[in-house]
Amino acid sequence: MNKLELEGKWKRVKGAVKQKYGEWFDNDKVFAEGKFDEIVGKMQEKSGKTREEIEDVIRNWKEE
Repeated sequence: MNKLELEGKWKRVKGAVKQKYGEWFDNDKVFAEGKFDEIVGKMQEKSGKTREEIEDVIRNWKEE
């Protein structure tokens, strides 16, 4: 496992925690941030790309 895969796993865990916090305290913004972190973490884990590279890909999807 390389560094980017490990960072991806951490982002997935962090995202899951944010989602639970948002759910418990009825905070939709934190829940959405957690979901985004989890998705980016999964993509980073699978692709081995940096968070910035993945965010660029996501921005490009929006623009199409």
